[in-house]
Amino acid sequence: MFPFLFVVLLSLSWRINASALPVQEFLHCLSLRSPNSSIAKLVYTQNNSSYSSVLKSAAQNFRFTTPSTPTPLAIVTPLHASHIQAAVYCCRKHGLQVRTRSGGHDFEGLSYTSAYKVPFVVIDLVNLRSVRVNVEKATAWVESGATVGELYDEIARKSKTLGFPAGICPTLGVGGHLSGGGYGLLFRKYGLGADNVIDARLIDVKGRILDKKSMGEDLFWAIRGGGGGTFGIVLAWKLKLVAVPANVTVFTVRKTLEQNATKLVHRWQSIAHKFPKEMHLSIAIARANSSEDEEKMTIQASFTSTFLGSIDELIPLMEEKFPELGLVKEDCLEMSWAESNLYSFLFLLRSPSETLLNRNQKSSISKTFFKAKSDFVKQPIPESAFEGLWSKFYEDEAKSAIMVFVAFGGKMDEILETEYPYPHRAGNLYTILYTVDWEEKENINSEKFMSWMRRVYNYMTPYVSKSPREAYINYRDLDIGTNKINNRKRSYAKARVWGVKYFKNNFNRLVNVKTIVDPQNFFRHEQSIPPLFLSWKRSDHKKHLSS
Repeated sequence: MFPFLFVVLLSLSWRINASALPVQEFLHCLSLRSPNSSIAKLVYTQNNSSYSSVLKSAAQNFRFTTPSTPTPLAIVTPLHASHIQAAVYCCRKHGLQVRTRSGGHDFEGLSYTSAYKVPFVVIDLVNLRSVRVNVEKATAWVESGATVGELYDEIARKSKTLGFPAGICPTLGVGGHLSGGGYGLLFRKYGLGADNVIDARLIDVKGRILDKKSMGEDLFWAIRGGGGGTFGIVLAWKLKLVAVPANVTVFTVRKTLEQNATKLVHRWQSIAHKFPKEMHLSIAIARANSSEDEEKMTIQASFTSTFLGSIDELIPLMEEKFPELGLVKEDCLEMSWAESNLYSFLFLLRSPSETLLNRNQKSSISKTFFKAKSDFVKQPIPESAFEGLWSKFYEDEAKSAIMVFVAFGGKMDEILETEYPYPHRAGNLYTILYTVDWEEKENINSEKFMSWMRRVYNYMTPYVSKSPREAYINYRDLDIGTNKINNRKRSYAKARVWGVKYFKNNFNRLVNVKTIVDPQNFFRHEQSIPPLFLSWKRSDHKKHLSS
């Protein structure tokens, strides 16, 4: 019996040492690459008492914080570019994957976990968050670890008449947001956040720090909307700031089914994209208590808008374009552009600017358990289809479900599909974000909420874009396809399934860029752009690019 026990203990000891070995090798490598720095204090391994809190600090989707979620061997929180260079080098040397986190808003948690169950390291950019605004030149340099809220706050401190066309969620990390495009209240006027990036500093797979000139036209094109975690790690972005009035006008008008919501939503989808560029228009649809009978459930549509002008300018415009909504002066508020982002996201009125700096804001897509999907609509959806959709919101799983429609048009119609990787431009009436969230105690039954989301998504199939059914990379959804880990032969074919949905025909150009800058596919994850591997026959290469 004792020899058997000795063998078991020896085997167990070997396994523990084997699992610990990559971490020790990685740490030793870091110390050799950064001999004169305190990089050891910036690395958290699973033996560190702060490891769990650091890992969860920017985990926005709690679905990926459960005990069964794969976790990194180490988390590196660099203070300088040299720390990132060292981490990239050591991960390459020791066969570890890299996940880069700026704000942790990847909807499928790919910036801090992995579905592959392979050893990986998280490079968390939380300490690289400086924002430098140049009012005279209307530009800003912002590091990737800054949040959108921190960016907006610094702009607002320097100027009341400058802004930037990124998202409304203040906890979004700038790095991931701009890597996928990034739209917000100003996108109908100025395009996406990525459309307004004029330079960048990127660490590539070789550890070089490249700017716009040295990285070349193709790579600079790819990082502005081609998705994060594929081409390297962007340290900082130079942004072109845009003009905004000192005060903008916002409103929210809520209508239930009893107040003709279905007809109003149907009407909105035919006219919203035609409004002036200065107007951002959206509808949030959710279940609510009926105003006529509080015990009865109904559907409520919240019509929200931000207008780059005054109340006195907005009212006649609405009376002309959308009189059915019945907007009156009392529905409207004037506030700064920075405040309007908080109003649009959290419905906060006259919030102190410090609210933009709060990295722990809870919403339906942050600091909660959730599943999300996206769609693009090119033709008005019939009223009868909406009526069929509403019934799904009465199901138990939909108590916290929301659908958000955001009108396109304006500047988005003027930018060619191929000008940037983000292709969803002219021809779209609006986009849809679907979300459903649930509480921690309900997570044991998370699959029922996920199934509800998929049923709604399937129901919408006839009414949204087709061939491909388009999706937005920043609303990542692994249901639409994933890469196969270390499967070189089919990497392109598997990736193309989801790639054309996010990028349409731009996918092939992104693959070509990847093949040039990272041919061994070091920077990779479940939905990263793959290279065309050199082992393929030239005929295979041509066949796939022409498909």
